Amino acid sequence: MSEAGPFSTDLSLFYQFLQSEKLFSKHTLDSYRRDISRFCAFLSGQAIAEWCAIDEQHIRQFVALVHRQGLGGKSIQRSLSALRRLFRFLLVNNRIKLNPAAHVRAPRSERKLPDVLQQQEVEHLLNTQSDEPLMVRDYAVLELLYGCGLRISELVSLNLTDINGLLDTTERFLSVWGKGNRERRCPYGGKAAIMLKKWLKCRENLVKQDEKAVFISNRGTRLSASAIRARIHKLSAEKGIHQRIYPHLMRHSFASHLLQSSQDLRAVQELLGHAHLKTTQIYTHLDFQQLTKTYDAAHPRAQKKKR
Repeated sequence: MSEAGPFSTDLSLFYQFLQSEKLFSKHTLDSYRRDISRFCAFLSGQAIAEWCAIDEQHIRQFVALVHRQGLGGKSIQRSLSALRRLFRFLLVNNRIKLNPAAHVRAPRSERKLPDVLQQQEVEHLLNTQSDEPLMVRDYAVLELLYGCGLRISELVSLNLTDINGLLDTTERFLSVWGKGNRERRCPYGGKAAIMLKKWLKCRENLVKQDEKAVFISNRGTRLSASAIRARIHKLSAEKGIHQRIYPHLMRHSFASHLLQSSQDLRAVQELLGHAHLKTTQIYTHLDFQQLTKTYDAAHPRAQKKKR
């Protein structure tokens, strides 16, 4: 998938704009590059070499093509979002006169409810007596993923200066930089604090000079997201857990369990760092799904009579 030819200069300016002015994360920027590269490959196949030659019909043909190739509705929506932003940028900079992607919508797809762990499963996963430094680190990671609902990128980027109130239980929170470079405060509980203190003592014997990261590898440098995923997979397998355990599962479980207990959707939205309440509302569907299961299993009028 190439971005060569007459589009390359404008695309370079667009990506620079996203990075420097919109403060897009590397992850989001990489997603935009992939989506736009796929679109540029489509344009090449259509022998289109100018922005002004693209119309709404071309966008619809592109959507139909990637849908036939197996791309899901959510992924197509993300691609369209990238294209709309690109064409808005070109419009502002007088490279085109109309945004051809403005009114194109992705095909609908059934929204998949996220997986969550049961509370007793979380307790089993987080239960440890280990004093081995890397195991202590891994359990501290799990405590913060579940206790704060952090994204893996947020956890990886945590620095020592982001930890507040480790010695003061009245103001115990993490300063977290989330999507869109938005800062939020994430409170953490007593169990997470205990594990974090334990890890920070172990960290002193591993850390390289001037390393600011909270979580580091055995080489003393910032721990990567892929290393965290691998360690969590290994740890859960050793505990005999057959379900796939991954960082975002802990975030889903945090949100679901908190909403079940508090019924405060706005508070959960703030804690998760969601820009829009609609994103958080999927956890209300999970809560209702659990209520439905309980009803079907327990209510006498819900059970079918055996013949």
